Amino acid sequence: MDIILYTDGACSGNPGPGGWAAVLLWGERRKEISGFAPSTTNNRMELTALLEGLRALKTPCTVQVHSDSTYVVNAFRQGWLTRWQKNGWRTSQGGSVENQDLWQAIMQAKEPHDVQFHWVKGHARSQENNRCDELAREAIRSQGSVAP
Repeated sequence: MDIILYTDGACSGNPGPGGWAAVLLWGERRKEISGFAPSTTNNRMELTALLEGLRALKTPCTVQVHSDSTYVVNAFRQGWLTRWQKNGWRTSQGGSVENQDLWQAIMQAKEPHDVQFHWVKGHARSQENNRCDELAREAIRSQGSVAP
């Protein structure tokens, strides 16, 4: 099955209250999911959106991920994850990779799928990316926090 997955994260302050969202499209069908974290970072929300989007898939799929996060897209397209794993989850400067828990969970969640990553410009003409942004901000607002 071919899936198009849009993801986005938002944070009111960084760190601060955060929201994440994913829109999954296949054929004429769609599924929208989102969630909230009381104290987090924008990068953690971007990663959570990807993780939860992948976890929503019930069978192995071909997945086209669209994200406005260069942090997410470059980690896959530029081989950062492969290097981090080879280096024992250390950066090229020797420091500990941030958000290891989420990166490791994402690697496990994407394992059964054929996943490709595409960067989209945030707040531009991508209707589905804008919808993800709206859902992520709505998740923050629904908890009584102010979305940026």
